[in-house]
Amino acid sequence: QVQLVESGGGLVQAGGSLRLSCAASGRTSHNYSMGWFRQAPGKEREFVAGIPWVGGNTYYADSVKGRFTISRDSAKNTLYLQMNSLKPEDTAVYYCAAHLRIFAPVSRETKDYGYWGQGTQVTVSS
Repeated sequence: QVQLVESGGGLVQAGGSLRLSCAASGRTSHNYSMGWFRQAPGKEREFVAGIPWVGGNTYYADSVKGRFTISRDSAKNTLYLQMNSLKPEDTAVYYCAAHLRIFAPVSRETKDYGYWGQGTQVTVSS
């Protein structure tokens, strides 16, 4: 079992930055690939970024590539999402998630993630 708790959301002006954190607990949480997803009102939850349980590759949605950076601190069991050059269309509830299966690679599909945080609101004003 993996428990996830996000923090760091808030209100920011366009062009600003925020850093989201996701604290993971559970004996084997460091063995799961992790992802950030977001859901805007009236829209489906979508993949934002992913990082594997081992190795340096990271994966991004085209809409955030070059602006967002995902990272993890295994010693602290914490996942991060650094968001720069924020745009109003980035406004959404952001969720961190752990893959359903241990040692699995990153997936862009919500159905492949079995553990979710409660979400944190990010609002970008124009």
